[in-house]
Amino acid sequence: MSDGRAGKKRPKPHRFGAGKAASRGPANKARPAQGATRLDADDGIVRLFGSHAVEAALRNPRRRVLRLLVTENAERRLADVIAAKGVALDRATPGDLDHLLGADTVHQGLLLEAEPLPEPTLDELVAGASSTGPLVLLDHVTDPHNAGAVLRSAAAFGAAGLIMTRRHSPPLNGVLAKAASGALDLVPVLPVQNLARTMEDLKAQGLRLIGLEGTSATPLEEETFAGLTGIVLGAEGRGLRELTRETCDALVSITTAGALASLNVSNAAAVALHWAAWQRRCAER
Repeated sequence: MSDGRAGKKRPKPHRFGAGKAASRGPANKARPAQGATRLDADDGIVRLFGSHAVEAALRNPRRRVLRLLVTENAERRLADVIAAKGVALDRATPGDLDHLLGADTVHQGLLLEAEPLPEPTLDELVAGASSTGPLVLLDHVTDPHNAGAVLRSAAAFGAAGLIMTRRHSPPLNGVLAKAASGALDLVPVLPVQNLARTMEDLKAQGLRLIGLEGTSATPLEEETFAGLTGIVLGAEGRGLRELTRETCDALVSITTAGALASLNVSNAAAVALHWAAWQRRCAER
């Protein structure tokens, strides 16, 4: 069975002034960073910023940290978590991080450089769906804020994992991680080459795939989400692509009561995941 994985470039450590790639050691001695230069977005390194995203990464034993750039205030806030991870620090000023990430970035004094997480297999995601909640599938959702917000809802409502297209999806770092508020290190994410083929593989393993489609006459509220299920969401505006719609087992719409009948994809995901979680809870009573 294909899980859609492709070869990945090995990350090259980024040099930040006098600092070097951090190693795990007994002491978390901060080194002053000097001569900040712009980051290379294509060097294969995952960069996370903001308190929730960085803290979740530090708490994740599967996340291999290369380096942590931190201001004094941020270091005090996360002192216990940093100490537990055993990460060497590069001391930075807020201005250093503004220069690296852009003045409009809400970094909260933290920038973590790490290797990408190991990708789950399709079989592992199916096994998770059998014991927790549905899988979430994103069809060409390119906005990192939306994708991150979907991931956050997936964590909040117990989804087993998220599947997205390897192309036409935002990278699993930066803005997406900030919007996910730590969920990137909590919910397994599998990028795949061909979403429709992956959907067929999931159906062969017993998953029922439910697509959210605003024009469907079948309301979401009729879905019981019994057994193995997956929720399929399309990009805002375009919605599900034709082949994706055709591959779904059912199409449902979210009932609204107002002149504005459509929802942002991340809001739609939250509604659907909440309903699925509620149905599972009712079935367990």
